[in-house]
Amino acid sequence: MKTTRVGIISFEHMHAYSYASCVQRLPGAELVGIADQDPRRGMDAAYRFRTPYYRDYQDLLKQELDAVIICSANARHREHTEAAAQAGKHVMVEKPIATSVADGQAMIDVCRKAGVNLQIAFPSRFGAPTRRTKERLVAGDIGKIRAMTGTNHGRNPGGWFIDPALSGGGAVFDHTVHILDLMRWYTVEEPVEVFCEMDKLPQDDIIDEFGLLMVKFSGGSFGTIDTSWCHPENYPVWGDAYLRLVGEKGLLTLDLESQASRLYTKSSAGLEYWGDDYDFGLVAEFVASVREGRAPAVIGEDGLAATAVALAAYDSARTGRPVRLLPSC
Repeated sequence: MKTTRVGIISFEHMHAYSYASCVQRLPGAELVGIADQDPRRGMDAAYRFRTPYYRDYQDLLKQELDAVIICSANARHREHTEAAAQAGKHVMVEKPIATSVADGQAMIDVCRKAGVNLQIAFPSRFGAPTRRTKERLVAGDIGKIRAMTGTNHGRNPGGWFIDPALSGGGAVFDHTVHILDLMRWYTVEEPVEVFCEMDKLPQDDIIDEFGLLMVKFSGGSFGTIDTSWCHPENYPVWGDAYLRLVGEKGLLTLDLESQASRLYTKSSAGLEYWGDDYDFGLVAEFVASVREGRAPAVIGEDGLAATAVALAAYDSARTGRPVRLLPSC
C-alpha cells in the first residue's frame, strides 16, 4: 500500500493536535511536516510529533506530500486552501469552511479546478452512534423526519476565536455548523430559512456566547439548534452535543458523547472516553479518499451549506426577522 504523505498547515486551531496524532496512528499515512506562522507554537508541535517545521506554509507545500490538513484561524482558510490546491495537494480544512459564503465557494471552485479533494472537518459523522442513527433513518424506522432539536455546548476558547475578524463569529458560528450538518445529512433536505436570537455574557461583552436558532428545511421539516460557550471551568465535560429526531412513526435520540464513563465525586468530575475516536474516523476517511482517488464523504458543499446557515443567523439576530437562504446554499 502506497503511503499517503500528509502535512498540517497551522496549529492555531486546537484540533490540529488530534489530527496530527490520528495521521501518525493511521496505517499507510505519514505526517511529513508542520507549517505555522508562530515559530514557538510550530516548533513545539513539530518536536511533539517528531516531524519537520516550516515557518512559511509555501515551503511545506514544496515538499513531497499528497495532502494537507488546514487548522488555521477561520479567516485564513481560503488563502491556505487556494495555495494547497494550486500546489496540487488534497485538502481537509477545519470547520467552518470560511467566514463568508463567497470565500467558501471560492475554495470549492479552486479545488474542483485543480482536481483535488476538499473535505470539511465534520468528525461528528464518523462515530458509531451517528452512523447507526443514519442507518435507522434510511431503514425508515421513524418515517419521515418532521422536527429536530439539537444542542452543541462548550467553553469559550478565547484567543482568536473571540476576534470576529479572524473567527467570523462566536458560539453561534462555531457550534451551529456541526448540528446543522447532521440535520442536513439525516433529512437529505436543504435549509431554506433561519431565525435566531443570540446574546453575550455581561462580564465579557466581546462576542456572542449563546444563541438559539430555528431552521426550516426544503422538505417541510424544521429544527432548533441551541449553541453556547457557557460551560463553566468546573463543568465535567468540555462540550456536549445532542440531537432529538421526531418522525412520523417514532422518535430517535442521539447523544454524541454517550460512549464514555463519567465520574462524579466531592472533589472532582471527569470524563473518560472508551468508544469511537470521531477525529480518527474523519482523518481515515480523508486519507482513504486521497488514496482511492474518490470524493470524500464530507465535501465542500456540505461545509458551505452549514456556514450559510450560521451566517444567516447573525443577519436574523441583527434584524429580528427570519432570513431566507439562497437555493444554492
